[in-house]
Amino acid sequence: MQKILIIINDAPYGTEKAYNALRMAMTLQKEHAEAVQVNIFLLADAVFCALPGQNTPNGYYNIERMIKIVLRNGGQVKSCGGCSEARGIDKLPFIAGVHLSNMKEFTQWTVEADKVLSF
Repeated sequence: MQKILIIINDAPYGTEKAYNALRMAMTLQKEHAEAVQVNIFLLADAVFCALPGQNTPNGYYNIERMIKIVLRNGGQVKSCGGCSEARGIDKLPFIAGVHLSNMKEFTQWTVEADKVLSF
């Protein structure tokens, strides 16, 4: 099984980087379910993607729903602890299944990955 690490660096809204990264993750899981393991690491302002209760207008993409789909399909999502702490959200609850992590685990995921995509 091929391990694919997707790194997201931007906030959930304002640019479409998080949206496109999650679209890629969901398509990988749908089209290559038996062949890939998708891991997502949230860095910098992307840690805000992990917060529950996102309320977007009808017809607008919702990052929380997308993360839940990735998780439901066997993906793993981790949020940088240092980035979360710097933004004051490290003590807040995250979307169920998203875990606070650290650079040691991030580097381990990177070393183990067959492919790394950065958004």
